[in-house]
Amino acid sequence: MSSAFLGFFFLGSLDLERVLGYGPMDIGLAFLPVAIVMGLFSLRLSAQLINKFGPLAILVAGQLVIAVALAMLGLGPTNAGYATYLLVPLALLGLGGGLSFPALTIIAMSETSPSDAGLASGLLNTSGQVGGALGLAVLATLAGARTLNLVESGSSSAAALAGGYHLAWLVGAATVVITLTIAVPMLRATTTFEDEMAVSESECAA
Repeated sequence: MSSAFLGFFFLGSLDLERVLGYGPMDIGLAFLPVAIVMGLFSLRLSAQLINKFGPLAILVAGQLVIAVALAMLGLGPTNAGYATYLLVPLALLGLGGGLSFPALTIIAMSETSPSDAGLASGLLNTSGQVGGALGLAVLATLAGARTLNLVESGSSSAAALAGGYHLAWLVGAATVVITLTIAVPMLRATTTFEDEMAVSESECAA
């Protein structure tokens, strides 16, 4: 999950700078919708939704929103206008992150004893950082290879760069979908097992 989400910001910054000609301040302002929407949902709204629908449902919803946003960016044109092609996907990335990461933290920490809470939190953060770094390396490699192929086929520099970045975002979207396909059945099975154990313990106590 981290590989697709974090990898976008590195490649997205390069796309805004090298393809669309944004300066440092422009790039920072362009990413502002992600921070605003993510902050709003992380601080309050995601907790209310998690209490109502459960963390797994919110995690899945958030990741699907991220996949849709990355697919929209990956299928966009080379010279994408900000208001037309970038604003909505960036806001959706913020929404997906604001929903996903609080839910993921709750799932990861839910069965942790107080004595192991620090260890579990460290493992969660470390796996996120390692996943983000590994994902970025893979996505950047794919983007570079695609760019070289497009240059060799006669595409302009901007079009070749954009083609590489867009491919990386589409791969990131596919990674999110594959991750959900693998993780959701495992989490559901774990939840079902825990529920059965809780029922058994209640019957034994009775």
